Amino acid sequence: MSVKFNSQMAPPGGWVSHDSARLPPVSRKAARPSIKVFISAVEKIGKLDAENLWLMLMHNPRVLRGMMYMASKLMPFGELDRIDTELVILRVAWNCRSRYEWGQHVDLGLRAGLTIDDIICIAEGPDTMGLGKNQVVLLQACDEFHRDRAISDAVWLKLSERFNKRLMLELLFLMGFYEGLAGVLNSTGLVLDDSLESKLNSL
Repeated sequence: MSVKFNSQMAPPGGWVSHDSARLPPVSRKAARPSIKVFISAVEKIGKLDAENLWLMLMHNPRVLRGMMYMASKLMPFGELDRIDTELVILRVAWNCRSRYEWGQHVDLGLRAGLTIDDIICIAEGPDTMGLGKNQVVLLQACDEFHRDRAISDAVWLKLSERFNKRLMLELLFLMGFYEGLAGVLNSTGLVLDDSLESKLNSL
């Protein structure tokens, strides 16, 4: 492999970054009690170490609730295999140059069963050695969706050999949702939580 995993590995063009956060996380103390309970439940159920994200989204609690309802249908309560889900999200994060999304899902992906070598292969893309046939097709789909906003007939056919219509639709929404979230994270300048930076540095 030409890429070695480290906390500073970056996609072509580098991670999107800004001099400072455009929408910094609000103070947890300033949140309404109902929102604090909501965030605590999300962190417990989803096992997400994402306090910066929740506190940034608290600038609009209505959007936070709606976003989390949709997100929960894809991860962790989606019907796709969890390793496939994390592979897709990591490739989306890499393509969108979203370090927050990448850092979050390196952690979640490893906990779901991906290995460090898997994550390096995801970063290198579908042409790298060491990927299984199913992984290659998923990465091809992510790349086409990102580049063309559509999946080609050839890749669609390969996906449909494995996934039924129900799962195909979930896969499309998974890619679309995390592409959109990456854009929000990149635009707001949200920085990765210190606890996750420490985890990445320890790998």
